[in-house]
Amino acid sequence: MTFFILKRLLGFAVTLLVAAAVIFYLLDLLPGDSAQFILGINASPEAVAKLRVQLGLDAPAFERLLGWIWGMLHGDFGISYTQSAPVAQLIAERLWVTLPLAVFAMIISMAIGLPLGILAARMRGRAPDTGIMVLAQMGIAIPNFWFGMLLVLVFAVSLRWLPPGGFTPWNEDGWKALRGLILPSLALALPQASILARVMRTALVDVQGQDFIRTARAKGMTMGEAVWRHGVRNALLPVLTVLGLQFAFLVAGTIIVENVFYLPGLGKLIATAISERDLILVRGAVIVLIVAVTAVMLAVDLLYAVVDPRLRQGGGR
Repeated sequence: MTFFILKRLLGFAVTLLVAAAVIFYLLDLLPGDSAQFILGINASPEAVAKLRVQLGLDAPAFERLLGWIWGMLHGDFGISYTQSAPVAQLIAERLWVTLPLAVFAMIISMAIGLPLGILAARMRGRAPDTGIMVLAQMGIAIPNFWFGMLLVLVFAVSLRWLPPGGFTPWNEDGWKALRGLILPSLALALPQASILARVMRTALVDVQGQDFIRTARAKGMTMGEAVWRHGVRNALLPVLTVLGLQFAFLVAGTIIVENVFYLPGLGKLIATAISERDLILVRGAVIVLIVAVTAVMLAVDLLYAVVDPRLRQGGGR
């Protein structure tokens, strides 16, 4: 088990290093000059050259990459070109919107998708199964921003139960902040819940035909008891994989949803930084999202070992 964990931690570190290098060089290859963009097209070449030196853009790319990684390891993400503020501070302020949004969406997705998938598998071939799969297919086909607009029309405009957008800081009014994240979380969660329901149904249908389910039935268990006590845990392995991938989609989806609901989160910060060509801010924000997604994937790998003892034994050897 110790070897299994160490191997996963090493993979986590290597993934982050490779991702940091890819992000840095891809953004560095973008056409245009950040110093020229900041000063405007009418700036003199001398002023542009001086600003490039101040921003450190005159140094070789590899040297700037190492300096960026070393600074991040010490909590220094640099200074934003356009906002003249530490990038770490700007990111920290926005994370209090984006991470709760992604976590709430994940919880809603599991709360909807897993029970519906289990119900569809138990009712395989009957009307509830067909109805759930039709709804799931519709949920997969409809984009989350369209769900967001429909939710605003129903719950904010027509019923007036929830705010249509905006965000109140947590330290001012926690309840208002939570209410402001309900509709965006639902918009993000519904397509992912549809995928989760289909995966859970397929995995559980496959498990129901296994020998250990028939053995449990032969011992006197009902099908429901056998599936709940033995089938669900064995069906969780593919579901855990999807959950890890879903978190990545949820984090990426916040960029669109935050703009739809006017949320001051990390996604909106990235979109603004891209439009203003604030590359150091883009790099810092994107690497934070990658760390969050990679950490969740690491947690999923460790959960595999909890669910499947064979992985623990293999890792120990």
